[in-house]
Amino acid sequence: MKRIILICVLKLFVAAAYSQEDSTVGQLKEVVITAQRRWLEAIKIPYLVETVIGRDIDDWQPRTTPESLVGLNGVFLQKTNHGGGSPFVRGLTGNQLLLLVDGVRLNNSTFRYGPNQYLNTIDPYNITRIEVVKGTGSVQYGSDALGGVIQVFTREPYFRTFQTLRKWHGSVLGKIMSSGMEQTGRASMEYSADKVAAVVGLTYRNFGDVIGGDTTGKQSPSGYDEFAWDAKIKFYLSDSSRLTVAHQFLKQSSVPLFHKVALENFRTNHTDPQLRSLQYVKLDLDGRTPILKALSVTASFQHNIEARKSNKIGSNTIKNERDLVNVIGLSADLSSDLKPWWTANSGLELYYDLVYSERNEHNDDGLIKAMRGLYPDDSRYGNYSLYSLHHFSWKKFSAEVGGRLNMFRINITDTSIGNVFLTPSAVVGNFAIMYHHNEKHKFFSSLSKGYRAPNIDDMGTLGVIDFRYELPTASLRPERSINMELGYKFNTTLLSGYATLYRMNLRDLITRVRVPGDSINGYPVYQKENTEKGHIEGSEAAIEIHPPGKFRFAGNIAYNYGENSTRAEPMRRIPPIHGRLMANYRSSGWYAAVEWLYAGKQDRLAQGDKDDNRIPAKGTPGWNVFNIYSGYKWRCIQMNGGMQNLINKDYRTHGSGINGVGRSFWMNIIFKL
Repeated sequence: MKRIILICVLKLFVAAAYSQEDSTVGQLKEVVITAQRRWLEAIKIPYLVETVIGRDIDDWQPRTTPESLVGLNGVFLQKTNHGGGSPFVRGLTGNQLLLLVDGVRLNNSTFRYGPNQYLNTIDPYNITRIEVVKGTGSVQYGSDALGGVIQVFTREPYFRTFQTLRKWHGSVLGKIMSSGMEQTGRASMEYSADKVAAVVGLTYRNFGDVIGGDTTGKQSPSGYDEFAWDAKIKFYLSDSSRLTVAHQFLKQSSVPLFHKVALENFRTNHTDPQLRSLQYVKLDLDGRTPILKALSVTASFQHNIEARKSNKIGSNTIKNERDLVNVIGLSADLSSDLKPWWTANSGLELYYDLVYSERNEHNDDGLIKAMRGLYPDDSRYGNYSLYSLHHFSWKKFSAEVGGRLNMFRINITDTSIGNVFLTPSAVVGNFAIMYHHNEKHKFFSSLSKGYRAPNIDDMGTLGVIDFRYELPTASLRPERSINMELGYKFNTTLLSGYATLYRMNLRDLITRVRVPGDSINGYPVYQKENTEKGHIEGSEAAIEIHPPGKFRFAGNIAYNYGENSTRAEPMRRIPPIHGRLMANYRSSGWYAAVEWLYAGKQDRLAQGDKDDNRIPAKGTPGWNVFNIYSGYKWRCIQMNGGMQNLINKDYRTHGSGINGVGRSFWMNIIFKL
């Protein structure tokens, strides 16, 4: 029934769009880069791309980077804890979804299957835009992009021009939330000169315990502290060359796992610290030949630490774990204009991970017992690839054809599984075509192969994860997918939006398999194997109404249906039908918006969902949440405020370990210098 309703909605959207034929092209000409590794209007790309821009972040003031994606069509946010936030795209999340920061892979070899917290290690106040590409990405960016790609673009400094008379710019921001749920301070400074431009920012945040809806109350412990700073310097070397040097750092302290304390008899269970730093140097060159139109080379280094501390009630043993991952990266992308109707992007990407993991247990007597960490210590993971994407245009048609060769070198030495040396590889391709009926109406179809190579987390995990105990495994193959999509985009004077149908076939899925009869410390024992295949299909539709004047209206809806063919049961963690309706007003410095977020009940549960203590036995109930936002800008001062969950609904997004925020308000003020 839900699928029939969605198909009817798609037909209505197409009919509504065609009823608005007009000689004037629509007002919204959004330009994106991630889907094809080049700047292009979103309506001309044969894939679906959702975006969050800096103005959205300023107006809505999302608490975290993951929460800035709430309401984007087809993006569903699961929160294991208040310090996390794992987006689902096309029903997939975790290490089956690729995250990028300024073109650099955020995914590393310890990214977990299922929800994780890594997107929350990016400071939302250092973001200018986020692009979400759905259903493609392995050819463009490599392993892990089964469900798609989320790329975060951070703030850019700008060289001084005749429009920019001041060399120095700055801002100071303060934000508070009711019941002590948030106190944030941010200061930034920007320098602009003819040959040098720089921006630096500093953020401190304190999050109190989350106050839930009408029956939940305070969810303690759930609060934590966060400190971040960022810097980016650009050098204008010549008319054809520019150099960028960037640094990002974020540290979160004492981040609790609320559901562990509430449901699993833990006195303490938190991460301290959760830390990420990224440094990169990027050289951009403008060429003078068709083959060398432009060249971009990036060298990067990432340093990640996740330390965990846990202690159960009734036990005098405190467990301390610490995982450290260093990632060295090098990438080069060459842009070519081979013919007036043929352009290309080709390049290479090299990433090398070094993983260190340790664990110890100590008791009240001061005795310390050193143990094997969550991952095999001193593991090595090499990820090397070559790719080429080609873009063609002919009359009313445009097309994309691409391929990627990806090779891996995995080195693990462990007492549990011995010495392991694996060299998996993958060759994938994609094809997409778009029919340009005119400048306002576009029809597209795409076929993309995807893959995810086994990583250190798949092969080497030993210990308690969520509600289970995992054992290492010595041999795994890459997961693979085939994504098929048929869609329609439109952009008229009054309306813009899209409608799409898709299906993703999955095979060689790396899944946790229960070891019959085994139990360790009361936890069932699991091991990962390439055992399953399945499919996820669905439909999405979005529409925006932008009549002449100061009002805008928008709505979207997304539906996913997943089936595990091997087990003859639903795929795990499939989001329910969900969407958003929004109306906003903007005039003379004023901004106001009303938002309705909704999600249906999800009672199609896999056995793994039924075993998950975060999901109610009969499934996750549906919910409706209403929010309002308002802001005013006057000269150098900008003020924003909002009220969340106006009806104080007690709700939880499917699969989460903590309930959503109840009725609350926030406000902030920004001084621009």
